[in-house]
Amino acid sequence: MKRALVPLLIITLLLPFASFATAECPSEGHTVVLKAPAVSRTADGQLIGVATDFVITVAPGTGHVYVETWPLAEVDMQASARLAAQIAGKVLGVNMSKYDVFIQIKADSPIIGGPSAGGTMTVGIIAALEGWKVNPKVMMTGMINPDGTIGPVGGILEKASAAHDVGAQLFLIPQGQRIQYVQETQKKEIGGIVEINTQTKKVDVVDYAKERWGLTVIEIRDIYDAVYYFTGHRIPRPEAPAYVKIDTSFLKDDALKDYDNTTAYYQSTLERLKKSDVNYATYTTLLEALNEAKAILNQSKQSLDDGMYYTTMSKDFQARIIIRHVNWYLGVKSEEDVQRILRTAGSEINASEKRVSNITIRGTTMLQAIAAAEERVEQAKGLLDEAWKYYYNGDYWDAIGKAAYAYERAKTAVFWASLGERFATGDVIGKDVVKTTARDYIDESNLIVTYIESMYGTVGGDLSQSIQQAEQYYEDGKYSAALFTAMEARVRAQVFLDTLGIDNQTVLKDKLAGMKEGAKVAIALAQNKGITPVLAIAYYEFAESYEKSAEENGSMEDLQTAMIFYQYARETANLFLSKPSQTTIQTNTTATDIPQIVIPTPSPAETSTSTPTSPERIPETAIILIAVGSFLVGAAIGKKL
Repeated sequence: MKRALVPLLIITLLLPFASFATAECPSEGHTVVLKAPAVSRTADGQLIGVATDFVITVAPGTGHVYVETWPLAEVDMQASARLAAQIAGKVLGVNMSKYDVFIQIKADSPIIGGPSAGGTMTVGIIAALEGWKVNPKVMMTGMINPDGTIGPVGGILEKASAAHDVGAQLFLIPQGQRIQYVQETQKKEIGGIVEINTQTKKVDVVDYAKERWGLTVIEIRDIYDAVYYFTGHRIPRPEAPAYVKIDTSFLKDDALKDYDNTTAYYQSTLERLKKSDVNYATYTTLLEALNEAKAILNQSKQSLDDGMYYTTMSKDFQARIIIRHVNWYLGVKSEEDVQRILRTAGSEINASEKRVSNITIRGTTMLQAIAAAEERVEQAKGLLDEAWKYYYNGDYWDAIGKAAYAYERAKTAVFWASLGERFATGDVIGKDVVKTTARDYIDESNLIVTYIESMYGTVGGDLSQSIQQAEQYYEDGKYSAALFTAMEARVRAQVFLDTLGIDNQTVLKDKLAGMKEGAKVAIALAQNKGITPVLAIAYYEFAESYEKSAEENGSMEDLQTAMIFYQYARETANLFLSKPSQTTIQTNTTATDIPQIVIPTPSPAETSTSTPTSPERIPETAIILIAVGSFLVGAAIGKKL
């Protein structure tokens, strides 16, 4: 009896590890092997290119993605691998919950991994799902975006070198990244004094790689291009309508009413200031603030006349923050008055939160609008917390300014909730959908931010803080706020990568054109699915207003802001639209032959150097402070409704 119990005991002890054994050694499915370039950091801090091996197996399973790296990568690849599996399923119309994906990554030295291998992993998963061979002479770099486009990466030149070193003949890079800007440092000693000069040099990767190594470099825009070059199989892209109309006419009545109300508020506050008994310094400061609000209202009127209704309301919103700041300040005679103002803002936020949280969501259009509303409620709470901190520090002026901003932000939450109700249609959607999407965006955004900081330090700004804020929102159960905050960080990170080192406006305008087209296509595809992506349409128009401003004044800041809002429009258009569509595969080779490298002559439309890349904190440009005497006043320039 005891002998019989021994094998049983052993089986019992090993049973918990059975799933791990299965994960490591799938007995069925398809496996593909690809090489991908990465970067590694030397002991003296220099970045060098290294080749990595990807062994990708897809087998029947339950939707898991297993990743093993050796040696350990500096950036976790799990989120990028998970996104790659999702996109592969979406492209092929395959339910990935019925498959497990196994990815082994091997390199000769520790690599800065992460998002730059996203495109390669997606190609490998697609090839494994279909049982296709991949050409070992083809390599690529580029992150994979939720809509299947190939996003920008760093270290292009180093990776091209690594591709050449392992015998690649064709190297694929993200569209718009053939021109790289590198820093060259020259030392010259004159009379014992060492003079160091650093210059920025433009390098055409296509020409450089061909001349130095005989390596062909091609820009690609999406996973459909990548799969073709690797396998010879052509997967048809989702088709957008030939004519796409994007306008915010659904906001016309709101914009007309909003402009009239804000103008009336300005006039009444101006009259109140003139009748007040404040001293000269205070009067001058407050009048200058109202003049700034008036200038913004003039911009609002121009936008209204141009039929840019969301931009009109955003300008009104900026102006109202200033006007309310002045109006509330005029009513302050004591510390208790400041407390009363902050409590008024708190009451407005509580009412907005109650209004938004009690809505039953029906349909994807409404879901997007309500998600935006919930995010704005959380922003308002944060602003009010800042207002109370200023109050307790005795800074009543800034306390009132933050409270005014919080009050107006809470009102915009109610606006988006009401807008969502106008488009309510379809089945009820639970918040678990937002929770799942938020988790994905946080993980993916964190991956990109970590990747940037691993290669370039903290030059990307406060992106890590945005990720931390998104995590906090998620832990607090504020999934919409978490989603949008992570999305903001993702967009800013990608625009940073896509414009790194570029100060040439012609190049930036080309990239802007690509981003604009990408946003337009995303909106059109959403509309094809019966969705009215109101948020994306609104941001698209707002981006147009900054694009126009950049053309008029040559502002690089306005140009970058336009880029970010176009990218934000594209990301929001794709939100919650994850259902795969069935596709018909067009093949140029048989599944048993290694595909030949085919380099077709691109059409003029495909030779653009722009990059339709994805996916805040969107640069809601900081308040402009006007200092007169001991007072400061804020003008919220660039903030969105």
